[in-house]
Amino acid sequence: MTSLDQSPDAGSPDADTPTYPPAPWTMDGQLWLSLFRVGHDVDALRPRGVYGVALVSYEEPSPLTYSELLVARVVKDPIRAVSITDIWVDSPASVAGGRGLWAIPKELADFRRTSERGTVRERTSWSVDVEGRPVVRARFTDASHAVPRVRFKGATWQPPIDDHVDPVTATLTGSAKAAPCRSAWEIAPDGPLGWLAGARRLASFRQTGFRMTFG
Repeated sequence: MTSLDQSPDAGSPDADTPTYPPAPWTMDGQLWLSLFRVGHDVDALRPRGVYGVALVSYEEPSPLTYSELLVARVVKDPIRAVSITDIWVDSPASVAGGRGLWAIPKELADFRRTSERGTVRERTSWSVDVEGRPVVRARFTDASHAVPRVRFKGATWQPPIDDHVDPVTATLTGSAKAAPCRSAWEIAPDGPLGWLAGARRLASFRQTGFRMTFG
């Protein structure tokens, strides 16, 4: 489900584009992240190296609530930041805002998530499809709700897309309960993330109850 801040300052590039909140966005939710090592250059935007693959649930009281799958890597030039190479959400307003405000190349996908919480551990399953074709299936087991809250900060750097003529940098700050977790991934070899299908998984983490200001 998508909620929308209907403030008069919300941005909209044209009449056919969904309205989205102005920057910055203050977001609440949960995140599941695994690190993968890719041993070969895929293309100019996806060189060999370590990539983070994250599934995110943005929840109330976020100005937009939606699910997200993203792939990102660390860049050091011109600044040290995270650069998102691939990203899907299930909110047209998030697509419009991400592309219009920060040159984040968001596209639409269908998401399904189920969770089962025990006394200590929580088990979560995700599936993501684009136009009826599988992209990823993932399962996680964690106990992150039982760990202390920690602060984090960083930045994104995105090459220009759409109407942007220059790269776009955005900052993020926040806090979350973060801990390692167990994960199992199935990445469709013939899907849009097929280039990750044979990558070695290095580690996995869960953020519970994050609060983040982005942009």
